[in-house]
Amino acid sequence: MHDPHARTPGARSQDRAARRRSLRRRRAGAAALLCLLVAALVVLLARGGGSHAGAHGPLSPAAGGEVSRAPAARAVTHRTAAEPARSLQLQRLIALGRPVFCAARRGDEVALTFDDGPGPYTRLVLAKLRKHHVHATFFVVGRNIPLVAGAVSVEARRGAVGDHTFTHPLLTSLPGAEAEDQIVRTQRALERASRDPVVLFRPPYGAHNATVDRIARAHGLLEILWNVDSADSLGAGYAQVERNVIAGLRPGAIILMHENHGQTVRALLGIFATLQRRHLRAVSVPQLLIDDPPSNAQVRAGGGGCGLSGGLHGD
Repeated sequence: MHDPHARTPGARSQDRAARRRSLRRRRAGAAALLCLLVAALVVLLARGGGSHAGAHGPLSPAAGGEVSRAPAARAVTHRTAAEPARSLQLQRLIALGRPVFCAARRGDEVALTFDDGPGPYTRLVLAKLRKHHVHATFFVVGRNIPLVAGAVSVEARRGAVGDHTFTHPLLTSLPGAEAEDQIVRTQRALERASRDPVVLFRPPYGAHNATVDRIARAHGLLEILWNVDSADSLGAGYAQVERNVIAGLRPGAIILMHENHGQTVRALLGIFATLQRRHLRAVSVPQLLIDDPPSNAQVRAGGGGCGLSGGLHGD
């Protein structure tokens, strides 16, 4: 018997072709929608990254000894742990345009700092810090960055990194333009190596003047000195380095050490043990200044605001 609902082979073939065309149209529409979503995402990311670029461009001396700002683009990937670098407390201190020697001494935190790296002992220092859950700040010499591959990135995540110029010169003996180049080259190199904004700066030997202070401020850098000197750069043995640091382990202290001295590495375990015994925490410089910020008056008092009576002798 003939089935009136049966389809002829030709009709069935046409149905299959229609279904294939419909499927292709749906796939093409989905692909077009996906392309639009990807393009929108790229635009949003580009706009987000651009909001951080070019905040502080190169400077050049102007009439009357002033420095003027010129724009420059810098692409930096910011991570959540870098948020303290953009805190209002640090911005307040940067705006003062003066070096910070210590924090306010109201809490239970200190800042261990290491200058002049990376170098032959950098990985050992990092290993000790990591093992004992201690944080620190590293003031890096720009030309040394390639000496220990990846060290700057690890240092940034163990606390913070700061600008210590490109070749470690006495900045106060240089023309303003050369001093600026030393600072800016290293700031940019550190940002590339750490993929974080760099807001800390320490002049070699602690030597600074109005020109150096002005350049640092114009580039969004907070100048960090210290109120405790380990004397490792002056040739102190490990036992003396340990005694010097322990004598100054009080809340708010910023301690000067160097990561390229073997005697300093040897002194670290005794320093860590004293921190634990005195219930003090070693944190990064940005964290110290956010948690225990010095007042404007304390910063304006210079070293005297941190109990220093003589000059600095660090390297």
